[in-house]
Amino acid sequence: MPESPESFHARAVAAADEQGRLPVPEQAMWEIFPFERAGLVAKPIEAPLLPEPPRGGEASRDCWRCAHPDEDVLWSDERWLLARLPEPLRLPFAAMLMPRAHLDLGDLDDVHAAELGKLIVRIDRAVRTLPAVGRVHVNKWGDGGAHLHVVFLARPSGLLQLRGSSLPLWEEMLPPVPPEIADQDLYAVATAVAEGGGQLSEG
Repeated sequence: MPESPESFHARAVAAADEQGRLPVPEQAMWEIFPFERAGLVAKPIEAPLLPEPPRGGEASRDCWRCAHPDEDVLWSDERWLLARLPEPLRLPFAAMLMPRAHLDLGDLDDVHAAELGKLIVRIDRAVRTLPAVGRVHVNKWGDGGAHLHVVFLARPSGLLQLRGSSLPLWEEMLPPVPPEIADQDLYAVATAVAEGGGQLSEG
């Protein structure tokens, strides 16, 4: 029988200390981890919240993207759009690929699914043409919103301390890229993506 959320939580609590804190992960020993291990503690484990509250775009909660279909869009075609992130750019490139329709990953039909794979490759290739980019990371989270958003984060070339799964943490701490440089790089990627189809945003 599959494990229930309550059972999973109980097993996690049993492995925690008297304050409900799990040990600091081995990741804290990696050279790419952005924080010093000394004094680092995990937050106490909270009880599961069931049923989970609706995300943006679920139940009675509005979907921001559906309400603003063209805002911050860099490139689009009839089914997909590439949009800049709402916060200032802090990496050589960061953007989100999203379906125009209100779909999550498991909702994609075969046409959308096939296009998603091809677009991820196209965008990766386009981002890697920027001189400041060493590697491109592709992520899908989705705990905040039910409208699929695949996030592309570009690691600065040569900054090996920022590589791997810790890049989103470093990204939160880095200073913003000057707006004129950010716009130039975002436009360069959108232009390269548009060479394979679709169109640049008029904005």
